[in-house]
Amino acid sequence: MTIPNLLADAVARDPARPLLTFYDLATGERVELSRATTANWVAKTANMLQDSLAAGPASTVAIDLPPHWERAVWMLAAWEVGCVVHLSPTDTAYDVAVVGPEALDATLPSADEVVALSLRPLGARFAGPLPPGVIDYNAEVLGHGDHFAAYDPPGKQTAAVVVSGDEWNHDDCVAAAERRAAGWRATAPPRVLTGGPTADADTVEILLGALAADGSVVLVAHPRDDRLDALKTDEHVTVVDALHGR
Repeated sequence: MTIPNLLADAVARDPARPLLTFYDLATGERVELSRATTANWVAKTANMLQDSLAAGPASTVAIDLPPHWERAVWMLAAWEVGCVVHLSPTDTAYDVAVVGPEALDATLPSADEVVALSLRPLGARFAGPLPPGVIDYNAEVLGHGDHFAAYDPPGKQTAAVVVSGDEWNHDDCVAAAERRAAGWRATAPPRVLTGGPTADADTVEILLGALAADGSVVLVAHPRDDRLDALKTDEHVTVVDALHGR
């Protein structure tokens, strides 16, 4: 099975069920995406990658973003295209680099294409101009199609992500996700609370583990102990995994 298979199967089972719920406890923002809405964002982003950014199988995509629902969308979109995701970019040159607003005040990564995300509520575009050559993701993505078909679909052995220097293919990712989900010992589709700065393996396994287990993810930026108990109750959380920075 490939990662796109995981997402497609989840959407087919219950398109209206929540998949990603994002909280920023520093700003009060809450965004919830159903499986169908997530798949729509993923399709638009994958079309942008393939058609506008000329990405394809084995293209390297550096995703240098904090915990955020749009980071999950970019990961899933890159895997739809067959790209290799790097969640901890180095000085290596990449085919595509995806950055947040803080990166615009620093040295931009070395990449053929640099895409910036405002990370503003509701996927809003940047309020002002960007540096030359930098693409405003939220200004561009909505013009792309709602359905995606890869020119060269990834297979089980297609490279998917680099974790701690090791390259995982789609089969590796799905197997790791299934092991992670089994460890939750959930008796019903899990509602997994995670957030803060997490290791790359945790980021990959929790997102895909929720898909594999027919569950959902509650992703928290800037976790705060004084808010988490109420959040767990409000969101019907059943599993807490890799929650850091409290």
